Amino acid sequence: MRRTGLALAALAPLLLAAAPAQGQRAELERRIQRRTLQNGLEVIVVENRGVPLVTIEANVRNGSFVQTAETTGLAHLYEHMFFAANSTYPRAGDYLARLSELGADYNGTTSEERVNYYLTLPSDSLEGGLRVLGTALRSPAFRTDELERERQVVIGEYDRNESDPFYHLSTAMGRVLWGNAWDRKNALGERAVILRASPTQMREIQRKYYVPNNTAVIVTGDVAPERAFALAEEVFGDWPRSENPFETDPIPPIAPLARDTAVIVEQPIGNAVVLMLQWQGPGARSDVAATYAADVFSDAMNQPGSRFQRRLVESGLFQGVHVNYYTLNQVGPITVSGQTSPGKLKAALAALETELARVLEPGYFTQEELDAVKRQRVVGTLMGLERASGFAHQLGFWWSVTGLDYFLGYVDAMAAQSPDDLRAYARRYIVGKPRVTGVLLSPEVRRGLGLTTSDLTTREVAP
Repeated sequence: MRRTGLALAALAPLLLAAAPAQGQRAELERRIQRRTLQNGLEVIVVENRGVPLVTIEANVRNGSFVQTAETTGLAHLYEHMFFAANSTYPRAGDYLARLSELGADYNGTTSEERVNYYLTLPSDSLEGGLRVLGTALRSPAFRTDELERERQVVIGEYDRNESDPFYHLSTAMGRVLWGNAWDRKNALGERAVILRASPTQMREIQRKYYVPNNTAVIVTGDVAPERAFALAEEVFGDWPRSENPFETDPIPPIAPLARDTAVIVEQPIGNAVVLMLQWQGPGARSDVAATYAADVFSDAMNQPGSRFQRRLVESGLFQGVHVNYYTLNQVGPITVSGQTSPGKLKAALAALETELARVLEPGYFTQEELDAVKRQRVVGTLMGLERASGFAHQLGFWWSVTGLDYFLGYVDAMAAQSPDDLRAYARRYIVGKPRVTGVLLSPEVRRGLGLTTSDLTTREVAP
């Protein structure tokens, strides 16, 4: 499916000028207007009149987190079936022809905890865009011929991923990090499940998750909010509310990682060695405060002049090293990854072990360093609103994963983080906690090193 590349007028500079780093929530709440229809559908509108375009996006709380071993990848396959025949456009190709008439650029994506579909089109096509999106949400046909076509598209995507060495590393580590919950983190899916998927399974997903009280419609760009709300009521108001899928079928908790584990993945990547460490991090609703600390912690560690970078990269042990936390409701992963050379692997791992322990020392993070990275995060977050289409995607992600209130309060909560908060986060989730250590290297390099998984689970520190 195609990716939109239409740039829209900047909202971020307006936000930056209108409010200081502290107190951004009030400004966001003023600009982001919301209503909930009686059937539970949330409608979110952000007016940005710079360019005569609108983005209309539907977000559904679906994705890999609802999957089992028997359905791994079906949320993704469903996404590929969205821009296909439905009750209003029953013939193959009719729906895409209508999108073309509207001048729409369109796409959909599937991740762990949300599926989204969006159209960017001329603002005078707002009503037509809402109606064409609505019929795809409410009455898909799931034609057998179209399912077979999209099945092959997804298998092609699967093949492309399997040709990427880093996919093999991330998949091998994910299987260990998440254990029995791996199917709920595997958005791409499993080949065998995709090959045997049926229209009946697609209809069951639609019945259970594609309901108004599990969906948000977001409209951004050249739009009058009251007109958008009125059209949303007209198009979606009679969509029948359904039972809450997460009350009738709750998501089971993820079992904590019990002990250190290691994986070694052999792929033809020349003389390079990729080292990756992963931990189970906080969930965005179970430990909200830690998610803010996690972002500031990662930013501070990634600064070119940080102690972490100086001791690991400027020393020559790593060509590069990066820290990341991925915010999810159902437990987000913490990842530290870097590239080194075969002869430096052992020393690099020991130095990394030492440096991770040092983050608990008073003074490792200074308030001045944190203030600088928090300002960068504020600017980065708000500049992400520069395109109305990008803003819609951002809002949709946070609505699905954390609830929109989390996004509205993000800048203010992050700005309050202190060195003590970062140390508490590292102590709870990283330092001395069970992790998965992975190495990606060529078979020849592994033979030369004689590398075993026990070499990776022995926590040696640098002298």
